[in-house]
Amino acid sequence: MRKAAAGLIILAAVAVALMLFVRRGFSTRTSPSAPEAWIATTLREVSIPRQYKDMRNPLDCSPEALTAAKEHWADHCATCHANNGSGESMLGKTMYPRPPDMRQPATQLQSDGELFYTINNGVRLSGMPAFGPSGDPSGDNANDSWKLVCFIRHLPKLTPAEADEMQKLNPKTPADLEEERQEAEFLNGGVEAPAEEHHHHH
Repeated sequence: MRKAAAGLIILAAVAVALMLFVRRGFSTRTSPSAPEAWIATTLREVSIPRQYKDMRNPLDCSPEALTAAKEHWADHCATCHANNGSGESMLGKTMYPRPPDMRQPATQLQSDGELFYTINNGVRLSGMPAFGPSGDPSGDNANDSWKLVCFIRHLPKLTPAEADEMQKLNPKTPADLEEERQEAEFLNGGVEAPAEEHHHHH
C-alpha cells in the first residue's frame, strides 16, 4: 500500500512538473521548481539499495587520506561542485538540476554508504556521472571513493587556505596557462619564463 501511495504521489508531482515545463520551457538557466527538486530527491533516495543506508566508512579519514581526497576533488570534482562544495562553479551554475551545496544538511545527513553509492554510480537525469568502480564497496579499488566521503564530511570545515591550495590543482585551460606565463614573465622583469606543464591526473 505504501509503495502504491508513493508511486501515485510521484506521478502527481511529475504531472505538475510537466505542466511547469510547458509553461516555462526546458531552459537550464532557471532553477528547478519545488516539484522537480522533490522528484529528483525522492527518486535518488529510493534508487539507493537498502544495504548502503546503514553503511559506515571503513577508512579512518587520516590526514593522508584527506590530502589524497582533496587533490582528487580539485582535479576531478571541483569543475562542477567547486573546491568548497558549494556548486558555485562555472559549470555548476549552468547545470540542471544544479549541483547541491554539499556543506548543507541535505548532503551531510546522508549516510556514508549513500554518499559512496552516489559517487560510484552517479545520479540519473543529472550531470553526475558514475566515478568509482562498480562492485564490492569493501574492495581495495573502492578506497578512492571512501576517501572522497571523508572529504565531503570535511567540506563544512574547509579553510580558506585549503581552498587556495586546491585552486592550484584545478585543471587549467590554455587561456589560464597563457595568463600564468604572462604573469611570470612580468614578475621576471620581462624575461620569458620557461613554460610549466600542468599534469591532469587520471
